[in-house]
Amino acid sequence: MMKLLQVAVFLLLVFTTLEARPKLLGAKCKTGPLDIVFVIDSSRSVRPFEFETMRRFMIDIIHNLEIGFNATRVGVIQYSSQVQNVFSLKSFFSRADMEKAINSIVPLAQGTMTGLAIQYAMNVAFTTQEGARPLHKKIPRVAVIVTDGRPQDRVTDVAAQARAAGIEIYAVGVQRADMNSLRAMASPPLEEHVFLVESFDLIQQFGKQFQDKLCGVDMCTELDHGCQHTCVSIPSSFYCQCNSGYKLNADGKTCSIIDACADGRHGCEHLCVSSLGSYTCRCRTGYYLNQDKKTCTMINYCNFGNHSCQHECVSILNGFYCRCRDGYTLQSDGKACQASDLCNTIEHGCEFKCVSTAGSYHCVCPEGQRLQADKKTCNKCKTGHVDLVLVIDGSKSVRPQNFELVKQFVNQIVDFLDVSSHGTRVGLVQYSSRVRTEFPLNKYTTAEDVKKAVQRVQYMEKGTMTGLALKHMLEHSFSDAEGARPLSQNIPRIGLVFTDGRSQDDITEWAKRAKESGIVMFAVGVGKAVESELRAIASEPVDQHFSYSADFNTMTHIVDNLKLNICPEEGKGETEFRNPCECEALVQFQSNTLAILEDLTEKLSQMTTRLEQLENQIAGKK
Repeated sequence: MMKLLQVAVFLLLVFTTLEARPKLLGAKCKTGPLDIVFVIDSSRSVRPFEFETMRRFMIDIIHNLEIGFNATRVGVIQYSSQVQNVFSLKSFFSRADMEKAINSIVPLAQGTMTGLAIQYAMNVAFTTQEGARPLHKKIPRVAVIVTDGRPQDRVTDVAAQARAAGIEIYAVGVQRADMNSLRAMASPPLEEHVFLVESFDLIQQFGKQFQDKLCGVDMCTELDHGCQHTCVSIPSSFYCQCNSGYKLNADGKTCSIIDACADGRHGCEHLCVSSLGSYTCRCRTGYYLNQDKKTCTMINYCNFGNHSCQHECVSILNGFYCRCRDGYTLQSDGKACQASDLCNTIEHGCEFKCVSTAGSYHCVCPEGQRLQADKKTCNKCKTGHVDLVLVIDGSKSVRPQNFELVKQFVNQIVDFLDVSSHGTRVGLVQYSSRVRTEFPLNKYTTAEDVKKAVQRVQYMEKGTMTGLALKHMLEHSFSDAEGARPLSQNIPRIGLVFTDGRSQDDITEWAKRAKESGIVMFAVGVGKAVESELRAIASEPVDQHFSYSADFNTMTHIVDNLKLNICPEEGKGETEFRNPCECEALVQFQSNTLAILEDLTEKLSQMTTRLEQLENQIAGKK
């Protein structure tokens, strides 16, 4: 097809002679639409009368084309040491306007930068912004280069790029033009695209022998094209097009309906239903289509007002159910609710004691212990300490000045701990693309020594391998060899991970293993830290075990939060291993026993009251 296009366009160039003009003016070319750009040499070697010949040459060709928005579009650029856009493919759609613009050209009269002109044609003149039709419409793009000299820049590479971009190049050389340069510019086959004439006068005599071929036949009417829908004629050939809503099959002739749902870009949340060249979205049973005609919302059956639930109605897919408020139990009818002693009817989770109230309950702790943030467990800081390993991010994104702030942050945590060999032990790990133990749990026995060691830590830089750091913490930092105490001593193991960005490896598996091994995990993020990763690292309840600060300079509030969660009442002094026979231990044992007895007495009283109520109900029925 392109070879036939080349012949047709060249015929347009060479046929417009002074002798043939009267005949061609009466019969316009009907070979199909083209996008043609004339690239005209206006260097100082082109004399005024010669430039007038090129001017007439272009006008003669335009007079024999079907010019129009949907027909052939024409652009003109001239070049010397620079390139000037005379008019683009989108500028004019009438011959009169084009002829007026061509007659107004003032030659540049400088050097001969032909390569620069081809580059401009490729990057500017043949863009859709300048009026060229998109490549998928198969409108031929033709560049006609007319020059009288040797290029002063390289043309081989840029011409190859232009041809690869779909531009058909004809090279017409006059007088002093260099044949090798013409051949380097033109499209293959060269014998149909390269022309060298002796003078500008002779350029008008091209094409007499091709007069009958110039305005060739309409291939769509002359041939049995076989197009199922529409045949589009192009110079010496044709191609098939399909109607709206259809696509051309691989045979290039038949058409099939476009499945608008198949490409996955429809945006339907549930179901996509394809129709002729279009689609509609539908929802699954139990949902309705929103106003955006794409997303779906579950039908709220509770809004119908017929549920009869005493407390709350909960809508579910294709139905609803009733639910009671905390402290109440749903009755057998599935609608009514009755108050209950929650401490006796639910898994309240209180570590020491559950106290029922009207429709609710709360947990309490023995004297000397304090309820933790989860409102269920009791603070053990007064009777024991922790093994704490801090895992800090030393990646390149932290930066040296911020790394110093991180070390200050670590030392603020150390300040509220009672560090000793029998009390709280502290270890430090730094990671980037690799992991390094700065000091293990059994290295230092005082807070001052720990803080001094922290200040000596050197910034690692490089990547962010948080998953590798978690693996190292689990397999090494909490080992006997590095000072972690045996699990049988029930000393809490706490891992605190600090990071400022997204991990370059997977953290999920090692974060899960760490928590399953009994390590209570805290996650602290700053700046570009990813919340989903912090939550994956943190222990349950997640909101109490992860913290975030937008800036390194505003991390102070995180320390207070960690104090509350790691040890609400900071335990001081070493863990004591008491003799059960010693007086102080005995008093503590008695206090705990009395608290348990008090709880049992209260429950017995509640049961007695309940039995009396049942007896009165039975007596009333009799």
